[in-house]
Amino acid sequence: MATGALSRPREQVREALFHWEGRDKQGRVIKGEMRAGGESVVAASLRRRGVMATKIKKQQFSRGRKITEKDLALFTRQLSTMLRAGVPLMQCFDIVGRGHSNPSMSRLLNDIRSDVETGTSLNQAFRKYPLYFDALFCNLVAAGEQAGILETLLDRLATYKEKTLALKGKIKKAMFYPLSIILVAILITAIIMIFVIPSFKSVFTSFGADLPAPTLMVIAMSDFFVAWWHVMIFGIGGFIYFMIQAWRRSPKVQMIVDRTLLKPPVIGDLLVKASVARWSRTLATTFAAGVPLVEALDSVGPASGNAVYKEATKQIQNEVNMGTSLALSMQNSGVFPNMAVQMTGIGEESGALDSMLSKVADYYEREVDETVDALASLIEPMIMVVLGVIIGGIVVAIYLPIFKLGQVV
Repeated sequence: MATGALSRPREQVREALFHWEGRDKQGRVIKGEMRAGGESVVAASLRRRGVMATKIKKQQFSRGRKITEKDLALFTRQLSTMLRAGVPLMQCFDIVGRGHSNPSMSRLLNDIRSDVETGTSLNQAFRKYPLYFDALFCNLVAAGEQAGILETLLDRLATYKEKTLALKGKIKKAMFYPLSIILVAILITAIIMIFVIPSFKSVFTSFGADLPAPTLMVIAMSDFFVAWWHVMIFGIGGFIYFMIQAWRRSPKVQMIVDRTLLKPPVIGDLLVKASVARWSRTLATTFAAGVPLVEALDSVGPASGNAVYKEATKQIQNEVNMGTSLALSMQNSGVFPNMAVQMTGIGEESGALDSMLSKVADYYEREVDETVDALASLIEPMIMVVLGVIIGGIVVAIYLPIFKLGQVV
């Protein structure tokens, strides 16, 4: 019986965050927070510390919004700044956690703080949450803890996250405007085809005359829309959902999609520059932290945001591991611009690889800025012309029979 009792798995106790107030041995009022399985556990823990609890209250959190990359970048910058100012690590988590506007982020920081408080290293506490802290982040924090320069590496991580976030914002800005215009054009065209043209069709049939070819074509398209609009919506929605799921689950689909996106003249050039900028920024950050080049390349591929560069990074890592220079390995991959390869080679020869990679990242980030501005100025008139041709063509096709009727009269 005893053996059976011992073999049963221990039941997991769900912990919560409690806010407490009490008096220490000198009678001073003190307060704080503690994560525990219940109020009795908090009271017992405080008694062992010589504190007589007068008030213990469970913290109630709203569900909160999703934790974003902006939240993590802000946390990294705040933590770096406070550590540089000499604020103790536990107090840093208290300040940031209580002052954060996102309850989900506050809960995450309180959980990390509890882990560190029980003796877990900071990087190990971060590694428990891979959804928010990737291998690059955890490895640099571990290097900072070992070398005693945690605040310096957190500052580099914050800069890296801020620049990466800004770069992503520019790419989204370049894509959002044309996509929104295209969606509006599709919506307007569908409304005209489904609701407007059928009313004109009944008028045209009363003419008792042959209709022009453009009008017949538009009416046929309208009939198709009216008959199959629900099938079209579900079909397009299903296709988009299928492609998104396939892209998420299949590396082959990711490779095909990312390789295809790099080929168009303007959009492809923009994505190449963005990928090279992120690739260079990530490698510069890890290499400057003292991580060996071969190990640093582990984090670089996924950070580039493109499956083509991720695959190329594996090839580069293998060649560097065999003794080939980084610049030559980049050239052999065939996906890096000549300027990036040449500047990397200069950095290797001069012993300032991290500095040169940072300059490469700065250069291509500026190139992304210029390309986004040029793309916006180029796309706007093109979209207006396309919309004018589509909407204008439909309007002309609708009014052609009316014009002909006026000429007959």
